[in-house]
Amino acid sequence: MFSSAKHLLDKLPGQFDEPTTRTIALIDVLWLKGNSIQAAFEIESTTSIFSGLLRMADLIAMHSYLKIRLYIVAPGERRDKVITGVNRPIFASLSPPMSEMCRFISFEELRKQLEAADKLVQFLKADFLDLFSESCVIEDA
Repeated sequence: MFSSAKHLLDKLPGQFDEPTTRTIALIDVLWLKGNSIQAAFEIESTTSIFSGLLRMADLIAMHSYLKIRLYIVAPGERRDKVITGVNRPIFASLSPPMSEMCRFISFEELRKQLEAADKLVQFLKADFLDLFSESCVIEDA
């Protein structure tokens, strides 16, 4: 799917130190604007949700000042596991908590939105994702 996409880079932006660059290289998908990372995505279809969250948490811990949108993209039936994982105590202790930085996108919703955007996809900004991604914050009952 991604091999036919336009504007793919062979190399990551070089503004980060080596440990950060290694962490970023492990993240599944990055949305860039120039050399600036706009969003980071962990795609979790069958693998452990925890490992993707851990990579994102490492990035937050190393550079809490970064304002990068974080997304877990997974099948809709894994939504509850994602929300539970994002709210684990280790991720809740980050500043800000992971649940405030990370959002969930189901495969089904992403496909639907991309099909609706069709020929406009190349012009979309990362803000587009906020229209249909779900918050991972657990509301008090």
